Amino acid sequence: MRASLASPDLGAVPPQRQNPTMDVTLRKIIAELNEAAARHDAGQENRLDRWRVLEPDAGEFLWFLAQSVAARTIVEVGTSRGASTLWLGDAARAVGGRVLSLDTDAEAQDHARTAIGAAGLAGHVEFQVGDGGAALAGMADGSVDLLFLDAERVEYASWWPHPLRVLRRGGVLVADNALSHPGEIAPLRDLLTREPGLAVATIAVGKGELVATRRD
Repeated sequence: MRASLASPDLGAVPPQRQNPTMDVTLRKIIAELNEAAARHDAGQENRLDRWRVLEPDAGEFLWFLAQSVAARTIVEVGTSRGASTLWLGDAARAVGGRVLSLDTDAEAQDHARTAIGAAGLAGHVEFQVGDGGAALAGMADGSVDLLFLDAERVEYASWWPHPLRVLRRGGVLVADNALSHPGEIAPLRDLLTREPGLAVATIAVGKGELVATRRD
């Protein structure tokens, strides 16, 4: 499958907002989703059965970062129930961009699509069911402004070099769970830190965000 951000279903991107701030309705949707996830996950022993939504402080960090780099082309690998998609979708709306959200779980994406619609962000988000690594392999060099990885962490290194190749100069890669699961993130971090054209850091928000920006 070749992933594309130029889907005819999305139509034209609306004009950029003049004073981008997250509105009360959207924050309420995100808060309700986080509360529902906490209740659900508390009763699930198998981590694969949990919703694993992004923590609010990590979401706000992503939202700010995406706007800081004027990320008009955002790719998210790991939709889950759409908490991170809501943050990224609002950031994309602020700069006149869009999000491609990829996940292998069609049912979870259906829930995320409902939340995105309720937030008025449907025109800025496209959902695709499929493998993240395969999707990245099909994208053009330098075609992504911000790549957010929140899927099966042990797979990231096997996707190399595509997570780096698809980033444009000045683009940013963010991988969640850098502090909660450092061993699983380590292979990706090692690959990133070996690249002379990258600046790499771990930000202590949420469960830890591994961040790399492409300088070359």
